[in-house]
Amino acid sequence: MQNRQFTALLYGWIAVLGLIFIASVILALLLRFTSFNDPTLTWVTLIVGLISLFLGGLISGVKGKARGWLLGGLTGLGFTLLTFLVQYLGYQQGFSLSQSLHHVGFVLAALLGGMVGVSVSSDAQE
Repeated sequence: MQNRQFTALLYGWIAVLGLIFIASVILALLLRFTSFNDPTLTWVTLIVGLISLFLGGLISGVKGKARGWLLGGLTGLGFTLLTFLVQYLGYQQGFSLSQSLHHVGFVLAALLGGMVGVSVSSDAQE
C-alpha cells in the first residue's frame, strides 16, 4: 500500500514536470515567433500551471486509488518545494506575495485533481 502511493506520487510529479516543460517550450516558441506580449504571458502561465498541477494530482489519485487528497496535496507541495528551492538556491530570492498565492492555488488544484482521480479510479473498478 505504501509503495503504491509513493509510486503514484512519482507519477504525478513526473507528469507535472513533463507538462510544464512542454508548455515552456511552446510558450518560448510563441514568444520568439509571434507578437505574444507580457501581460498575456502572465495569465497563460498561471492557467498552464493550474492545469498541469490538476492533471498531476489526477494521475496521482488514479495510480494511488486511495487518499487522493493526500496524494494531490503532496504532488502540489512537492512542485512548490522544487520551485522554491530552484528560485532560492539559484537566484537568491524567496517567494513574493503573488507567487505565494499562485502556489497556494497550485496546491489546491493538485489536491482537487487527486480527489477526482481517486473517484475516477474507484468508478472504473465498479
